[in-house]
Amino acid sequence: MITLGLALAIVLFLAGLVGTVLPVLPGAPLVLAGMVVYGLFTGFEHLPLYFFIGQGLLAAFTFVVDYLANAWGVTRFGGSKAAIWGGVLGLLFGAFVFPPLGLLVGPFAGAFLAELAASRRSFHAFRVGAGSLVGFLGGTAVKLGIEMVMIIWFFTAVF
Repeated sequence: MITLGLALAIVLFLAGLVGTVLPVLPGAPLVLAGMVVYGLFTGFEHLPLYFFIGQGLLAAFTFVVDYLANAWGVTRFGGSKAAIWGGVLGLLFGAFVFPPLGLLVGPFAGAFLAELAASRRSFHAFRVGAGSLVGFLGGTAVKLGIEMVMIIWFFTAVF
């Protein structure tokens, strides 16, 4: 049963990592779900409560990273609050309506259109859109790093 639990956990870990790059799947929650599945198969033998509290906090932090990375990218390139929200909405719209290309075009287009509406300067809005894309890509890299820490911590606890 331990082997089956570990195999299912690894499948969920891989799905979570893919989900970080393709936001159609919830990345960190899938990684956390893999740990819970393994725990259910082993009676949570090597996974105490503090382990899950820490893992849950790391998973929750990945959602904060999404917002902060977009906000950083937009503001670093001179964007307004409207552009921050435009980038977030563009990411969501692009991810669900035009996957996978929408993941790159969505944040850019959302921030660009929102900033264009706010400032009416097309070159400035283009820069802000590029900043949103930079923030999204940077945030994705940070989230992958956090999820790798989660997975390494899991294997350290189990073995």
